[in-house]
Amino acid sequence: MIDSHCHLDNPQFDPDREAVIDRALAAGVERMVVIGTGDGPPDLEAGIRLADRYDPIYATVGVHPHDASKATPETYKHLRELLQHPKVIALGEIGLDYHYDHSPRETQREAFLEQMLIAGEARKPIVIHTREAWEDTIALLEVYWRPHGLGGIMHCFSGGPDQAALCLDLGFHLSFGGIVTFPKSAEIQEAARRAPADRILIETDAPYLAPVPHRGKRNEPAFVAETARKLAELRGVTPEEIARITSENFLGFVSKT
Repeated sequence: MIDSHCHLDNPQFDPDREAVIDRALAAGVERMVVIGTGDGPPDLEAGIRLADRYDPIYATVGVHPHDASKATPETYKHLRELLQHPKVIALGEIGLDYHYDHSPRETQREAFLEQMLIAGEARKPIVIHTREAWEDTIALLEVYWRPHGLGGIMHCFSGGPDQAALCLDLGFHLSFGGIVTFPKSAEIQEAARRAPADRILIETDAPYLAPVPHRGKRNEPAFVAETARKLAELRGVTPEEIARITSENFLGFVSKT
C-alpha cells in the first residue's frame, strides 16, 4: 500500500516518529507522501526533511490555504527552487478552505492562483485541499489548471459523485481517506464505489481523520489498511486488489513528474 498524503512532520509524532514509520512498513505501507506545508511560510521544507532522511518517504511543497496570508514573493521564489528536489512529487496541498477562513478568501484565491502558475511552469501536478469551497475550487481549476494538462490529486476526497465527475474530467486522481469509513459518509462512499479503478488512491492525512475502528485516535500511516478494506467492500473486490490498484496508480502518477 501507499499512503498518498500524511503529515509525519506534525509535533504529535515527535515522541515516536521512527516507531510510526516502522509500524507502517510492517503493515505493508511501502511508500508515504509527507505533505510539505508544515506550519506555513517561511518554512517550506517540512516534507523534504523527512524525505531526505527516510527512503520510503516522498514529499510535496506548498502553501496551505490556511497559511496564504503568510506568503510573500520570497516564498514563491523558494517554492520554485524546492520543486526541483528529486523526491518532491507535487505542489501541495493548495486550494481553498472556507470552513475555517484562517486567511481571507481573496488571499486564499491569490495564493492558489500563484501556485498553479508555479506548478504549471515546473510541469508538476498539484494536490488540492478544498473545504466548503467546491464551486470556487472547480471554477479556478477549470480556467487556470486544465490548460496545463497535468492533473493532480484531490486530497481526502469529500464530495459525492457529481464533484467526483468534475474532478475526474479535470484529470485528477481521487484520494480517499478515513472519512470514507465513517457511517454517515454515504455520498463519499458512492463516489468511491463509482470512480474508475485507474484513478483512485488511498491516504491517511495522519495525524488527522483516523478511520474506523480507530476514529478519535491519532491517525498514522499503518491505518491506511482500514481505508483500503472499506474501499474493497464498497467496490466488491479484495483489500489486496485495492492495495495493488492504488499503488500502481500512485507509481504511475509519480513516474510522470
